[in-house]
Amino acid sequence: MGRRHKGRAVHGILLLDKDADMSSNQALQRIKRLYGAAKAGHTGSLDPLATGMLPICFGEATKLSGHLLDADKRYEVSLRLGQATDTADADGQIIAESDCSGIDRAAVEAALPGFLGEIEQIPPMYSAVKHEGQRLYKIARQGREVERKPRRITIHALELLDCGVPSLRLRVDCSKGTYIRTLVEDLAAVLGTHAHVTALRRTRLGPFQGEMWREADLTTRAAEQGQQGLDALLLPPQTALAGWPRVSLDADSSFYFRRGQAVQVRAAPTQGQLAVFGPDERLLGLGEIDDDGRVAPRRLLELRPKSP
Repeated sequence: MGRRHKGRAVHGILLLDKDADMSSNQALQRIKRLYGAAKAGHTGSLDPLATGMLPICFGEATKLSGHLLDADKRYEVSLRLGQATDTADADGQIIAESDCSGIDRAAVEAALPGFLGEIEQIPPMYSAVKHEGQRLYKIARQGREVERKPRRITIHALELLDCGVPSLRLRVDCSKGTYIRTLVEDLAAVLGTHAHVTALRRTRLGPFQGEMWREADLTTRAAEQGQQGLDALLLPPQTALAGWPRVSLDADSSFYFRRGQAVQVRAAPTQGQLAVFGPDERLLGLGEIDDDGRVAPRRLLELRPKSP
């Protein structure tokens, strides 16, 4: 018998504005309790130092969270030139200092294009990457450093927002797996100095941007409007699939699709994954075109039909 979850059957996605000084999992557990939800998960961890966009998926929406982990992201990062720390951010201890007084806006803007496109990064020691089965940050806390393999990531856009040396602020559009702390250190190296992150805020993740909700706002809303007021803030699960190709099935095809059978759909794409909807525009799940050109179910969602 499967494990039963205590709590309400809540389905949807909350755009949480994570506060600083807490882990993504701590934020998740607090919001899950606030909603009284039986099941919840987050999409894409943020460092405790970081704030901003942390989508919380409830119920059936958790089945889509893996696709958000692969999504592009946007950050605004503040950094301090002239100082390196052991963690590459303001939570660490200063381990090196250098003069940065000769750096100006022109020098920074001249260096930025060199980081655009597909580049290689070496993951920082204070990261969740595993080395021989152990997280790098645990090895770093033991005072050890190990060799790390470079990873290929993509920087889509890089803009200098403020320049008041020794402080800079950048906007970064990047692929999954990008370490902003490493980007800051590498930029500083090109400029002939050191640097570390002083503040980091994620403003976009995949299709999600715009209004977010802080825990304090949610607590106030819960006190004033109850769980119904909290539920009104949830986005439907299909918002996670914005931009995906989609097909709509009739009642008969929906019946067979929901029972794990591939179905023939007119005018369906010829390959790849797609979002599959029923005749009432309810998201049935994720499908994929099989070798016979039919839409085969890959992940089914159990969402209630829309109320009349």
